[in-house]
Amino acid sequence: MVQEQTKKKRTDALSQKKKSTFYPGSWLLYWLVIKPISLLPYFLLYGVADFLFVMLWFVFPYRKKVVLSNLERSFPEKSEKERKDIAWKFYRHFADLVIEGLKNFSINERNARSRMIQHGTEAMNRFADAGQQVILCGGHCGNWELWAMAAQLELRHQLLGIYKRLSNPFFDQKMRASRSKYGMKLVPTVESGDYLRDNMDEVNAVILAIDQSPSNPQKGLWIDFLGQDTAVYFGAEKYAVEFNRPVFYGSIRKPKRGHYEMTYHLVTDTPRDFPKEQLTKMLFERLEADILAYPEIWLWTHKRWKHRREER
Repeated sequence: MVQEQTKKKRTDALSQKKKSTFYPGSWLLYWLVIKPISLLPYFLLYGVADFLFVMLWFVFPYRKKVVLSNLERSFPEKSEKERKDIAWKFYRHFADLVIEGLKNFSINERNARSRMIQHGTEAMNRFADAGQQVILCGGHCGNWELWAMAAQLELRHQLLGIYKRLSNPFFDQKMRASRSKYGMKLVPTVESGDYLRDNMDEVNAVILAIDQSPSNPQKGLWIDFLGQDTAVYFGAEKYAVEFNRPVFYGSIRKPKRGHYEMTYHLVTDTPRDFPKEQLTKMLFERLEADILAYPEIWLWTHKRWKHRREER
């Protein structure tokens, strides 16, 4: 009875959300600007990306101080010239990321497959064939939006993307439609625990981006990340231990412009064997290794270290 009431409330909330998705300004922006750009061929899209890079780097610097500050804190051993070179490459990648994000609104299956090559799918699919649910973690590296679209084409689990709703209902709906185009389900963060408990028989893989900052840093887990005291979520560890799910980590590379490769690594299939916090630290060690190897494709524009740990 309680589960039925919970599901009804969730359905009513979603219905109410759908009723309020018509925003004239957003509608015009999407259909007159975003959608037409997304239909352009790739060679023209990357011309737009080159122009956007010039605007973001030279004309209207987008969070340039934040990016350079983050790089200085993370790579104190590098020279200013080396850090600026990473920033330059990051902004070129960031401009590509923005334009590729627009392309996702009209990308077809052939391009989604060919531009996001997936390795290590056999390991995950073995768990799916055995009826075993898993957790899949990763960071904001490469093109995670393209991966979210293409992943379900190769993986046999029902993928569940745990996400935070956008404040604009119109674009929240468009984003959800884009990400779920080839089968991924999206579950808002606040509903994720209930969803997992209500769907224990579904052979799913919960997708979690581990590098987001907690809304209340003092309630997060504090670890050493990129040489800094950093507050992080430990939801991946919480879900893995509570539901006894194997944990995978997804590592993204960008071998050339417009093309990405995702590799799935099994971190553990016995999450309850680890001391508290150890699994979270292991995941961040893998993310840190990826960032050190390819720093230009991680998202440096957020103020990730604006908080300080309180002395207790």
